Amino acid sequence: MQTTIVILLFASLLALGFAAPRPGAEEKDAQVLKYDNDHNGIDGYNFQFDTSNGIQRQEQAELKQFDDENSALVVRGSYSFTADDGQVYTVNYVADENGFQPEAPHLPK
Repeated sequence: MQTTIVILLFASLLALGFAAPRPGAEEKDAQVLKYDNDHNGIDGYNFQFDTSNGIQRQEQAELKQFDDENSALVVRGSYSFTADDGQVYTVNYVADENGFQPEAPHLPK
């Protein structure tokens, strides 16, 4: 009798495990709701997208001439996502001659 109860309990837990939502399933099934993209050749670009799972990203870059021989793209942008705790987090960033510089209240300083 105890063996039957243990087997039924194990089978029930196994069934619940298969019925539970899979981690990452929401991301895998996300749809792109908005997408804009404009490339200006070597002078820069900008893009933006929103997805059905709440991810948003936008970025723009422009060519910056540092001197006669050195130039590089300066990139500015941001991204937002909803974390497992239900809070929306946004990171703003710049990537330039000083490296990648993210800013957000939730990032350590």
